[in-house]
Amino acid sequence: MHLYPALLAAASEALAQVLELKFPADSVLSRFFRENPALGQRDRAFVAETVYAVLRRRRYLERTTGVRSTPRRLILAACLLLQGMNRRQLADVLKASDEAWLTALYAPPEPPLTLAEQADLPDWLADRLGAKMDAAALLTLAAALNQPAPLDLRVNPLKMTREDVLARLAADGIEARPGQYSPLAVRLAGKPALAQHPLFLEGAVEVQDEGSQLLAFLTAPRRGEMVADFCAGAGGKTLALGALMRNTGRLYAFDVSDKRLIKLRPRLARSGLSNVHPVRIAHENDSHVKRLAGKLDRVLVDAPCSGLGTLRRNPDLKWRQSAAGVAELAAKQRAILAGAARLVKPGGRLVYATCSLLEEENSAVVADFLAAHGEFQVQDAATSFGDVNIALTGGPYLELAPHTHGTDGFFAAVMERNKA
Repeated sequence: MHLYPALLAAASEALAQVLELKFPADSVLSRFFRENPALGQRDRAFVAETVYAVLRRRRYLERTTGVRSTPRRLILAACLLLQGMNRRQLADVLKASDEAWLTALYAPPEPPLTLAEQADLPDWLADRLGAKMDAAALLTLAAALNQPAPLDLRVNPLKMTREDVLARLAADGIEARPGQYSPLAVRLAGKPALAQHPLFLEGAVEVQDEGSQLLAFLTAPRRGEMVADFCAGAGGKTLALGALMRNTGRLYAFDVSDKRLIKLRPRLARSGLSNVHPVRIAHENDSHVKRLAGKLDRVLVDAPCSGLGTLRRNPDLKWRQSAAGVAELAAKQRAILAGAARLVKPGGRLVYATCSLLEEENSAVVADFLAAHGEFQVQDAATSFGDVNIALTGGPYLELAPHTHGTDGFFAAVMERNKA
């Protein structure tokens, strides 16, 4: 394609709004497209892809183009250095004043890039991750985080088998394969629009990263049990848990946000589940929680976190998060985990999970919880999937990452309450 002035102006304005870092990039872009309805589908795709390319490789582009480079030049640099466009394709938008800048664009940065700049991470985050791995491992992880994520589906076993879903997709010309770990995962080769596909409308599939699906299998709910998804959000894991329970028992979907629980409603209707009970709570010590103390068989706590394991999907998070923000989240995570633990009955299971890569949100939170709650014991995650054969090995915790598992970054700890 050839870049024309109005499209460059639109991409530059969209990037400028995203780089204010006040709101998530996807919500900023959605609003931008609503306010600019003249942009066609192809142009919207170009704007979104280029803005996300800048977010992923921001440090590299800023060193290459100048730290104070304008959004316009960041977009141009992304087109040339990251998206494979040539100067002929940009001829209609380049100015005479760009010549010297273009000449310098391909020169090696001086001084050479720091490790954090090579990884396209803020210094504080590169330091945290680098504390538990060498430079080569950090760059390998960062390279995986800086790639767009594939599109994964979770099959709803109440509606269809994975084999039938794969056959239906193949018949519709959509290339897909079984997931590597989750027995319900399907990974698509591309990113087709699925919102109006019969499989989605009928509730046979939901969009869910394969790593996220494994959290439901770790919780391992059984038929007829009482279970809670303590931080349910829009309910992706709630739906997975309900399906594993075969629509029996009682499944509570707790969340502090009405808006998130409202988003669960249409998904719940498509799923065919009738055992899910969404409940808005004010906090982890809400009266709804207290009334269920010691009564639940399984509790999943997918705690609010930095989201740094999802940088493939949300590259703006590495620029929006901070060390101070992570410390605040860790304090909140400790309080939520302690509150949720009260629900677990003797012999019951508690699963603590995040989509973070940081130890202070993961194993450090679990260690503090265990030190204060001697009635809980850690169970080996690799052997906690129940009757489901999931080929994962490792230490006591589930630790997933894009460069090793091809999933988003996830952490999970399985704990069981003593029977006595």
